[in-house]
Amino acid sequence: MEERYNYQVLQTFAEEIFLKIGCSKADAELAAGVLIAADLRGIDSHGLARLSGYVRLWETGRVNVLPEIKIIHETPSTATIDGDKGLGLVVAPFAMKFAIEKAKIAGTGWVAVQNSNHFGIAAAHAMLALEHDMLGIAMTNASALVAPTHSTERMLGTNPICVVFPAGEEPPFVADMATTTAANGKLEMLQRKNLQAPRGWIQDGEGNITHDSFALKTNGALLPLGSFPENGSYKGYALGSIVDIFTGVLSGANFGPWVPPFPAYVPMPENQPGKGIGHFFGAMRIDAFGPPNLFKENMDKWIKRFRSATPIDTEQPVLIPGDPERLTEIKRKIEGIPLLKVVVEDLNNLAIKLNIPTI
Repeated sequence: MEERYNYQVLQTFAEEIFLKIGCSKADAELAAGVLIAADLRGIDSHGLARLSGYVRLWETGRVNVLPEIKIIHETPSTATIDGDKGLGLVVAPFAMKFAIEKAKIAGTGWVAVQNSNHFGIAAAHAMLALEHDMLGIAMTNASALVAPTHSTERMLGTNPICVVFPAGEEPPFVADMATTTAANGKLEMLQRKNLQAPRGWIQDGEGNITHDSFALKTNGALLPLGSFPENGSYKGYALGSIVDIFTGVLSGANFGPWVPPFPAYVPMPENQPGKGIGHFFGAMRIDAFGPPNLFKENMDKWIKRFRSATPIDTEQPVLIPGDPERLTEIKRKIEGIPLLKVVVEDLNNLAIKLNIPTI
């Protein structure tokens, strides 16, 4: 059962929550905006449904709501940032904007981040590059819920990556994806509805394929993109590993099984080699590679040609990455954001706890 809410009302509600836990007004607006961006784009698992999770991280002292974000290493086109245990929803935009400033000077900008926390959807950060007519990249590691191909042990996170390309007349290309067959957030949505998981999403503690959406609670693991070796799961395993190395090993953050878990009740891994969760961002000026007008013209041609590809079913046209989310955002800005009853109850309990008006 779902109810729809105006996105601006939800933005204000989330801002009030972040203010109540001690965030500055600017950071509260920023953090709330990242969560609402997820809900508007249809990534419901990473929107307001996660708000109470961030509050619990603050309650257990794992999040610093007034971080002093520092540049700890820098060259003309690169930097490494220490997020001071801040909300990833705040640290990530800071780092992406820094990469953009680097790109303005050097043509490209690359920023690695350590000592951060969960940063929401990658697209919210990568798409900041579009405001400056740049290509954008954002990625993050996450707590270990994913078993490498041929393993029962959870070693990697869902480790999403987003790449965005501006176009001319056409909307931008926005590829935002987990490196697993399904993101953990989608599994959590099934759990809220008490539904089974599709084949290929998850394995049990012995490595057997299961439909049990609660299998992670009994030592099960998510599967890499591809699900099975015969379907190329080793490629998803490699992609997740690449993200983990960029975001964790390169930045000085934790990596692999040592990445801090998002649920505050889950114990922190022992003997952590780095600091917090890691991210990695990139921004590239089009004119660093060639004439911007020519690039945009060819991007328009690319997009139009792929959209015109012969469909298998005339009822389902061929889309390009970013189309579903863009269309969902248009619809939800008009019709409202749907929230499950259990999510509304969670948010209202949080509001009562922090003494602000419910939604």
